[in-house]
Amino acid sequence: MIATASAPRNVVLPLVLGLSLVMGACSEQAPSRYDQVQQETSQKGSTAVAKEAVNGSKFNRYFPKSGGGYSVVPAQEKKGFAEHKLNRGGKNVAVLSISDTISTPTAATKYQQSKKKVAGYPAVEQGSTITGVLVGDRFQVKAQSRDASFTPQDRTAWIQKFDLNGLSTLK
Repeated sequence: MIATASAPRNVVLPLVLGLSLVMGACSEQAPSRYDQVQQETSQKGSTAVAKEAVNGSKFNRYFPKSGGGYSVVPAQEKKGFAEHKLNRGGKNVAVLSISDTISTPTAATKYQQSKKKVAGYPAVEQGSTITGVLVGDRFQVKAQSRDASFTPQDRTAWIQKFDLNGLSTLK
């Protein structure tokens, strides 16, 4: 074998790269905000949705029906939540949803001090685009504007089209 100048490089280069990787892996890095959320939500005993949460498919019968130039289209359904899009003229103008607050009790607390009522249920405005009511101290029904033409009055009117009394009997 003939010794060349590249022979030491063949040994040194992998050694330097290996040490760099080891040193990099050992350096302490602050967890990202995503790492922190992952850690908090995956700790033993933590769940994203309570076992007692109502299956989203059971909410579908309480949503308003299409009519008056609007179409109500199911969009998402999962345990504790269902969402339908409200379209007019082929354009999405609002999103209607029902969620079970058993998984997020703090969602229900914002209704405790409410002086506003919609169809006899405590109501709140969330920002300038969302109107919500709390039904049966458990189910949050929301209408969220997706278009400026869908006003707070429209949101209230569509919430009243839900079968809120029927929803209040759901367990």
